[in-house]
Amino acid sequence: MTQGSSQRAEQGRTHKVAVIVDEGTNPFEVGVATELFGLPRPELGLPRPLYEVMLCTPTREVRMNHGFFTMTGGRGLDAVDSADTLVVPGRPDNVVPRDPAVLDAIRRTHARGARVMSLCTGTFALAEAGLLDGRRATTHWMWAEAFRALHPKVRLESDVLFVDEGGILTAAGSAAALDLGLYVVRRDHGAQIANAVSRRLVFAAHRDGGQRQFVERPVPDVPDESLAPLLTWARARLGEPLTVAELAARAAVSPATLHRRFRTQLGTTPLAWLTGERVALACRLIERGEQRLDVVAARSGLGTAANLRARVRLETGLSPSAYRRRFGPAAGEAVTA
Repeated sequence: MTQGSSQRAEQGRTHKVAVIVDEGTNPFEVGVATELFGLPRPELGLPRPLYEVMLCTPTREVRMNHGFFTMTGGRGLDAVDSADTLVVPGRPDNVVPRDPAVLDAIRRTHARGARVMSLCTGTFALAEAGLLDGRRATTHWMWAEAFRALHPKVRLESDVLFVDEGGILTAAGSAAALDLGLYVVRRDHGAQIANAVSRRLVFAAHRDGGQRQFVERPVPDVPDESLAPLLTWARARLGEPLTVAELAARAAVSPATLHRRFRTQLGTTPLAWLTGERVALACRLIERGEQRLDVVAARSGLGTAANLRARVRLETGLSPSAYRRRFGPAAGEAVTA
């Protein structure tokens, strides 16, 4: 989370998200941004919304991708100047130069220290605005070569879901925009809130940004090969010393077959998935107020406090104590974990 957004949270102010809708913008990524950041979430029982979303356009009327939608009533680009986060969706005509006013809005936002996110080929706009030279970034794999030709100074990683470069974040494709958005919600509000948002989306709560953009078979050919029952079973036993061999035995397949199914259906390995779920559980326990790191480590299956510290820092960029200060219960609140 940027310094500005952290300060807003401390002051009890709602984090403002501006979404740029330009000529040709993909409606799906605009929908992702509004779904993640713009919907009211009364089920969370929070005193105020997680975010306030503004759709910002360079003109009063914007014709979106292939003319399927025409957007009117958006706020002007000057509205981005009050945003804590700026979201730049993609569009299909990526080699066509962007509107100079859009590029200027992106530059202004970054210059004042706000967070900037691109979704799918929105990375082209960030690069054209000069934000990505010398930085790591990603974009949709189909556009990787065109991107490298146009922006050779950018360190493009074309086989990951998303890249976090601090104040600049880039997502690989339309579905990866959901992964990046949930990652941001998790960073801003903690694992428990992110999990609640993902449940409403009926989407995986967490896929690491370094996972592959695409898998060999996005939809399993045989319904009985679904990993869903195994994942539910394992999540209920994270505190136990589960191994890949035990997961394979539970699924009645060999470890090699299980590894192949994880790669095919989730784009990761069984061990990486298990570790990610344990870290997420550890974060939820910390958020609920459990202060004994050895207890958190044991209940989440991470084993030792030292391993817990290393895994939480790797995943969140924060030590467990810093994570507790940011996302834990208020001082004096009863521990319910």
